[in-house]
Amino acid sequence: MDSYDVDAVVIGAGVVGLAIGRALALKGLEPLILEKNQNFGEETSARNSEVIHAGIYYDAGSLKAQHCVAGRDRLYSYCNKYGIPYRQSGKLIVATNDFEVEKLAVIARKASINGVNDLESLDKKQAQVLEPALNVSGALLSPSTGIIDSHALMLAYLGEAEAHGAQLVTNAQVDMGTVEADGRITLIAGGLAPLRLRARHVINAAGLWAQDVAGRIDGLSPCPPLALVKGNYFSLTTSAPFSKLVYPAPVDGGLGVHLTLDMAGRAKFGPDTEWLGHADPANIDYTVSPSRGENFYASIRRYWPDLPDGALIADYAGVRPKIAGAQYPDFRIDGPETHGLPGHVMLYGIESPGLTASLSIADTVVALALA
Repeated sequence: MDSYDVDAVVIGAGVVGLAIGRALALKGLEPLILEKNQNFGEETSARNSEVIHAGIYYDAGSLKAQHCVAGRDRLYSYCNKYGIPYRQSGKLIVATNDFEVEKLAVIARKASINGVNDLESLDKKQAQVLEPALNVSGALLSPSTGIIDSHALMLAYLGEAEAHGAQLVTNAQVDMGTVEADGRITLIAGGLAPLRLRARHVINAAGLWAQDVAGRIDGLSPCPPLALVKGNYFSLTTSAPFSKLVYPAPVDGGLGVHLTLDMAGRAKFGPDTEWLGHADPANIDYTVSPSRGENFYASIRRYWPDLPDGALIADYAGVRPKIAGAQYPDFRIDGPETHGLPGHVMLYGIESPGLTASLSIADTVVALALA
């Protein structure tokens, strides 16, 4: 088995892991980015809505709120600098009754506390001027919400990281690890062709697998429990009469069955909220059952009553890693003050808005690792 002493190892090549690899490389380190799959970004980063979030819904002071608002503007600037396809389309958060109109006011106050100060309250007529197909009682307009080509973003992060000395290693699952007496962590990774890597800095950005990875490192403090939430998507087989994203008032565990548009203008609906009865990423079934479409039709027709019969088709699903047991699960970014190991950072519960927040998260992680 070949052995190497390395500056840093980033475990996981999703959008957040690649952003961290880039940030470390820009600091002069030469990180190895380990990915257990054949290609980068095959799991959570490839199975989401590709939305640039404004930072509206999150609890004041939460890591989600902080990093989403900080990351959003940086992400737009990054896209402009590197020519990454995106569209700042805006979105409408819609209310279909008077109770939900009151809920919009609560959302607007929370957004303002988070630093989102561009929301505009709309009555029914104003919302229908923007989107005539809607049948709602009121709405909030979020001009700073957008959509992005997430694969192009990950390519850009990886390209910049590699240009500054980082290296992506695929098919490199972490099999085991040990905290050494000098504070470094030794990892065995690679399965049938294993490598022994001894690193001053180990960043666990393994997403769905973060708890699994942490459990394989002997000497690392216990990690928070994992809960998995599956989100199913249905695509629209006809052209959509919308130019903006449309979100219903939030529901427990997610943002409801919302309408998003990809960069080609195709419409999709989702995700719904399906709490899985296990916490094993290896046992995830990404199949979307067509039978779930009945609930999609009912949910969508609350704000788009003219949705035609037979217009939805089961498309894809993603799974969000949440911290189990928390009423409003936040990101967890555990540095030395949590686990007692200088130089190493463990990330848990990195779900939406992880893509939007990726540049901000990466800077925080690097600051903790290099402190």
